[in-house]
Amino acid sequence: MPSEETRTRARALWEALAGPPASFPPAGGIRVVVSPRSGLCPAGWTGVVVLDGSALVTVPGEDTATSVRDVLRGLPADVDAIRDALPATGVLGPAALAYLSPDRFRPAAAPPTVERLPGDHPALRALEGAAGDDDAGEASLAEITSPAFAVRERGEVVAAAGYRTWPHRTAHLGVLTAPAARGRGLARRTASAAVAHALADGLLPQWRARPEASRRVAAALGFEELGAQLSVDCGPGRPG
Repeated sequence: MPSEETRTRARALWEALAGPPASFPPAGGIRVVVSPRSGLCPAGWTGVVVLDGSALVTVPGEDTATSVRDVLRGLPADVDAIRDALPATGVLGPAALAYLSPDRFRPAAAPPTVERLPGDHPALRALEGAAGDDDAGEASLAEITSPAFAVRERGEVVAAAGYRTWPHRTAHLGVLTAPAARGRGLARRTASAAVAHALADGLLPQWRARPEASRRVAAALGFEELGAQLSVDCGPGRPG
């Protein structure tokens, strides 16, 4: 399991994103709070983050809070159980949330050469085009605040990673590899460089992923999964 410090920092991050006075309940519990400006989900949606065996749920209004509490009453703090209980017109996730304690970092081997690029470099946009909208959107390299750490082949960037600085000194990782270059360890090497950069600045690396391949890369670097995030659009009516 991640260290207690890492777990505390992760909880503080998501409590801040949920908006005051949101806080995680004791282990095993589900807490529903009204937060119209919640950062756990798109505006107007229900946001769910499960960490360390407890669930924090944000809803856009008081009427929704009452019905969501009724729907979730008695359920375990499990992201799949919560997803199944909430009738939805739209769902994002769930995505696993993994964190890295500095003493657990397992850096990748140095070669091939990883170079630094600014986040707005045209070669990164070309990589996003090659990867397709879904994968590029998941990686969100256009939003990174760190340098991009990239690998080139025949002059083209085929893999890159970086991070966006989130609240509570969190480094939210984004990693992208061109389809033709996958399966060769390039994601691990570029992500390793980005993680090392984040740790050197005292940031908490966070890895959010749905695909199993991405989760394996995170685990290889020493990330440990602590929970999951889910966003649910319950539509104009009340759940239940």
